[in-house]
Amino acid sequence: MAKKIKASVRLHIAAGSATPAPPVGPALAQHGLNIGEFCQKFNEATRPLQGFKLPVDIIIYDDRTYTFKIHQPTASALIKKAAGVEKGSGNPSKTKVATISKAQAREIAQQKLGDLNTEDLSKATKMIEGTAKSLGITVE
Repeated sequence: MAKKIKASVRLHIAAGSATPAPPVGPALAQHGLNIGEFCQKFNEATRPLQGFKLPVDIIIYDDRTYTFKIHQPTASALIKKAAGVEKGSGNPSKTKVATISKAQAREIAQQKLGDLNTEDLSKATKMIEGTAKSLGITVE
């Protein structure tokens, strides 16, 4: 028989450095989870992606067990890293802050494909290019 779901929590946590401090501790403590155990498992699973804040969905069951699914970093974070900039343009239609190649956009699209609402790589690449444009980053 399937376990009964008590709650579903979505958090954005820095990869490889989850701690019982906010936002993790308060969000999970109210459901009676072992926060230290969660932090340890999350940090082990996300160590290769350090430097990014990762969206994570945590499903909590009535018996105080849980499962979690880690999503890829946001498209804008991946684009800014590829472009080598810390933040996007304040006025993206007039001020361009960096440039990425079409190959880099395609690479990011391939990485994000599971989180996007398409399975077509060319459509996913167009989405990434649109996000880059909204950040003031040119795709050439």
